[in-house]
Amino acid sequence: MPDWIAAGWKEYARRLPPHLPLSLIEVPVAGRSNAGRESRVEAERLLARVPDRARLVALHGAGKVWSTEQLAARLADWQQDGDPVCFVIGGADGLDPELLDRSQARWSFGPAVFPHMLIRVMVAEQLYRAWTILSGHPYHRA
Repeated sequence: MPDWIAAGWKEYARRLPPHLPLSLIEVPVAGRSNAGRESRVEAERLLARVPDRARLVALHGAGKVWSTEQLAARLADWQQDGDPVCFVIGGADGLDPELLDRSQARWSFGPAVFPHMLIRVMVAEQLYRAWTILSGHPYHRA
């Protein structure tokens, strides 16, 4: 990953309070010899890292677009549930259909296409922004 991607993600993860830890787990990208089989391999690698009882949220272009306020409401609900939430970002070829089927939600940043590595920074920033809404912090001014 480029340094600026790592720095951006770390900055927003650092800003979140201790009761909302954000960690990044990366899995090796599968090869491209057989796209269908390789996406399943990636899905297996990703799912192997998902904790028990975790809510799975897939970042997907065909998912629902959430406003920041809607994300804040979801974050409040997730905090009440107490189960971990895993945001799954696919590689350049996207996420395997089986992994999408196993996710409890599909979140989209809209119809534009973004590099998958930039999405991790966007997710971290939006989670931080949602937390600031819930805590009354002045970061979010919309």
